[in-house]
Amino acid sequence: MATVTVKRKRGVNEVSSFSNFMINGFFWIYTALCILPLLLVIAVSFSDERQVLVNGYKLWPEKFSNGAYDFLLSDWESIVRSYGVSIFVTVVGTIIALATMALYAYPISRPDFKHRKTFSFIMFFTLLFNSGLVPYYLMYTQGFHLRDTIWILMIPYFVQPFFVLILRTFFTNSVPTALLESAKIDGAGEWRIFGQIVLPLSLPVLATVGLFCTLNYWNDWFQSLLFINQENLITIQFRMYQALLDITFLSANSTAYSAILAQNPDFQLPTETVTMAMAVVGIGPIIFAYPFFQRFFIKGLTVGAVKG
Repeated sequence: MATVTVKRKRGVNEVSSFSNFMINGFFWIYTALCILPLLLVIAVSFSDERQVLVNGYKLWPEKFSNGAYDFLLSDWESIVRSYGVSIFVTVVGTIIALATMALYAYPISRPDFKHRKTFSFIMFFTLLFNSGLVPYYLMYTQGFHLRDTIWILMIPYFVQPFFVLILRTFFTNSVPTALLESAKIDGAGEWRIFGQIVLPLSLPVLATVGLFCTLNYWNDWFQSLLFINQENLITIQFRMYQALLDITFLSANSTAYSAILAQNPDFQLPTETVTMAMAVVGIGPIIFAYPFFQRFFIKGLTVGAVKG
């Protein structure tokens, strides 16, 4: 009998080891498939333009060249300035947006809030319908006079209906009503309940929404296109967009390109490589946002657990 039991345990362990090996192998392959495109972008950005046009993309450059970055960073001061604008807008905008949406979502998640259905409908209605681009532009330029200000890059994303509804759903389903009632009985006010009970329990959803807000702010170039005319307020994404337009103009305008060649006969207009270099420059510090928010994901799963 003991021998049969040992054989069964050994068989279970072998199956478990094989399953773990298959699962780990799958995720290693999946991780490689995610990393390889990024490595390809970096490799092409450091490749020679002629080699890329002749031989295509390769994971290892046949001939290293900094031509794309020389072209892109020829005015490095403006790049640094645009990086500063993007970092400021992303950090400050994410903090304010997350606080604003959480303050809106929490009351409409409370069953004892009298007007929760009205405010929920208002938010849901704006998710389905909008006023259009022209009223949107006129409201911020002529109504609020925010054109050519740093705030115009942040205010339009302070309240995003989809994220508000996500926060409301999490508050409703994951924050126990009994816990809030017990805090009230102990004499805690609404602000203390929200700050010391609700927010610590909601770290996972706050980190998720915060990550999406960070990506929205960092990747946004449309607000700069609409409202910004001053060079010192242009974000890095719009700066890259302008560089792409310059390349397109030079490629289509033979006269302008000939004038450049007359001054520099060895000049090779980068097209493919500079596109990849723009992707690398545009990624920038945003890649560090993922491990930062991942830390809060793990912390939220442990601190936010309700033990009964």
